[in-house]
Amino acid sequence: MKFCPNCHLSYDDSANVCGQCGGPLQMIPEQFRQAPPQVLDPTDHTAEFSPQDISDNKVFAMLPYLLSFIGVIIALLAAQSSPYTMFHVRQGLKLLVTEVLLGLCAAILAITIIVPIAAAVCMMILAVIEIICFFNVCSGKAKEPPIVKNLPFLK
Repeated sequence: MKFCPNCHLSYDDSANVCGQCGGPLQMIPEQFRQAPPQVLDPTDHTAEFSPQDISDNKVFAMLPYLLSFIGVIIALLAAQSSPYTMFHVRQGLKLLVTEVLLGLCAAILAITIIVPIAAAVCMMILAVIEIICFFNVCSGKAKEPPIVKNLPFLK
């Protein structure tokens, strides 16, 4: 890695002159080279939960995505002391509330043809999101689902 002492811009090793000022480039010593920054996913909360909690309550965390409202109730009754399960119960409730509101809008505006068709497409998208969430639980992750992660309720 090379840098320009005048402009403080960095270049790859094949460059010899600065593209901005035209000055000669110098090599950056190995001890001063930085590792590329790690990108953290703000929607991934897996590190907040203990591995023991995740492995003990993985089945209960799957229920809100598999059984919807009944799964939420079973998970609440069976593993209410597990933070990992409660995270997935909140995410399952977000998906459930979104589906109910979408169904109500489709029922109220059923007189039009477009709204029920659009609602059906949105329901399919939500079903795919639930499948993604189910597989995240299977792999022991705690990620917020796309689309509903921005809803401000049930934080």
